[in-house]
Amino acid sequence: MSQSQTLGRGLCIITGASKGLGRALAHEAAHLLEPSSVLLLVARSGALLKKLREELQSSIGQQQLEIHCITADLSTKEGVNTTLKVARKQKVLNETDHVLLINNAASLGAISAFESFTDVESVNSYLSLNVSSALALTAGILQMFPARPGLRRSVVNISSTFAQQVSPSWVLYCTGKAARKMMFNVLAEERPDVKVLNYSPGPLDTEMQEEIERVTGIAYHLLPCQESAVKLMKLLLDNEFASGVHLDFFDV
Repeated sequence: MSQSQTLGRGLCIITGASKGLGRALAHEAAHLLEPSSVLLLVARSGALLKKLREELQSSIGQQQLEIHCITADLSTKEGVNTTLKVARKQKVLNETDHVLLINNAASLGAISAFESFTDVESVNSYLSLNVSSALALTAGILQMFPARPGLRRSVVNISSTFAQQVSPSWVLYCTGKAARKMMFNVLAEERPDVKVLNYSPGPLDTEMQEEIERVTGIAYHLLPCQESAVKLMKLLLDNEFASGVHLDFFDV
């Protein structure tokens, strides 16, 4: 498949966009989307999103890119519906040739012994953000932008090595990442017209890694978020990966 230097005239949706990898991806996408594209940034912190939008507008100058900030808690039905409502308004862009959804929003969850997870509500709350919302949001976007000639539809799941390997005391995180991987593998099998990528970004210099070190005492060699974001964008530009594949930062 031929390579491209841009993401096209697209609608790009990034969840968990206010900081960390999501923020870095927003910066990369803003420079790769063609004029008249739309970038939807979703996160719980409206203040951080507003600051990010100002940074992006400053860096891209006069480039015609519409940027919307969506303050939403994706662990709730209301948060998912709010995001879909804003995305639905973009359907008037009949010239859109690429719909790109990057499911980045996620949380670490408690790192604790298996038998400590007896509270069904807290477990469900974790799975609501890390699994259910990604399913509902992705399904909603695909319904909203059905297949048509000339439309490229791409879905990215920000994954982890823990989607494929077991780690004691990490039951929530491993379960969430494994469930998401399988969920998007099903999508890849079911809809060959949708390009699906499970991307493990490597250990990143983020607040989540700070929390991991605080709780476990384990310190990893951390990567700058921008470095991983650049590699993901190159994968999307090249568009040569098999749909549904799980790719790790260190393997590409």
